[in-house]
Amino acid sequence: MPPPAPLFLSLPSPPPPPLLPVHHHPKAPQALSLAPPLASSRRLALPACPVASSRHSDYFDPRAPPPPPPRGDGGYGRPPNGAHEGRVFTSYSIYKGKAALSFDPRPPQFVPLDSGAYKVAKEGFVLLQFAPAVATRQYDWTRKQVFSLSVWEIGTLLTLGPTDSCEFFHDPFKGRSEEGKVRKVLKVEPTPDGNGRFFNLSVQNRLLNVDESIYIPITKGEFAVIVSTFNYIIPHLMGWSTFTSSIKPEESRAYSRPQSAPEYEWRR
Repeated sequence: MPPPAPLFLSLPSPPPPPLLPVHHHPKAPQALSLAPPLASSRRLALPACPVASSRHSDYFDPRAPPPPPPRGDGGYGRPPNGAHEGRVFTSYSIYKGKAALSFDPRPPQFVPLDSGAYKVAKEGFVLLQFAPAVATRQYDWTRKQVFSLSVWEIGTLLTLGPTDSCEFFHDPFKGRSEEGKVRKVLKVEPTPDGNGRFFNLSVQNRLLNVDESIYIPITKGEFAVIVSTFNYIIPHLMGWSTFTSSIKPEESRAYSRPQSAPEYEWRR
C-alpha cells in the first residue's frame, strides 16, 4: 500500500507593520542627549559647563572684546598707521614728607602731509607735577603745580655735574595780553650734603592770586633713575623713534649725487 501523501497547511501571512510618520526638523540636533525629555512646562535651568581657562588668563581674557581702534586724526602719540594700537600712560613718582613729584612724558604732535607722510609739528615734553603734603603719605593733587620740561631743558639737566645747579623760567602767556601775570621758576640744585638734589618750583599767578613754592629733595638713586629715563625718552619726544620705526628697506632708494650741494656732502 503506498505511503500517504504529505499534508500542506496554508496560513495567511501577517500584515506589515504600520508606517510611522516622518517628521523633518529644520535643524538636526548637535549632540545626543541621554537624559529623559522634560515637559515644556517644567524646564529646568541647568548650570553652564565650566570653560577651561587659557594660560595667563589672569592677564588676558580671550572672550573680552578687542580694544577700540586708535584715532585716525594723527594727533598726539603715534600716527594712525603706528605699530601699537591704543595709548599708554606712564609716570615716575617720588613721595617725600612735604611734597610729591611725578614725571609724566607727553608725546610729540604729528600732522599729515599731502604726500600721505607725517611730520612732527610740536616736540613732546616731560610734565612735572608737584603736590603739597596735607598729612602723612597724603597729598593734595587738587593744589598741584605743573612745569613742562622741553627737550633742551632736559638736556641741561643731563649735563649737570655733582655741584652744578640750573634754573628755568616759564611764562605760559608769553606773547599774549596776559604776559607777565604768571611766572614759574624751577630750580634744581645740589643738597648741602652732596647726596642728592633739590627740585624747587615757585609759582606766582596774579590771575588766581596764587604765590606758592613747593620743593622736594631727590636722592642720588632717584636722580639716577630720572637721568636714565630722560636719556631714553629724548628720541621719542623728538619723533626720531617714530621715524626709525617707519624705515622700510624695500622702499629705500639711492640718492642722486648733485654736482655741488653741501647738504649732501656725506651721502654716498
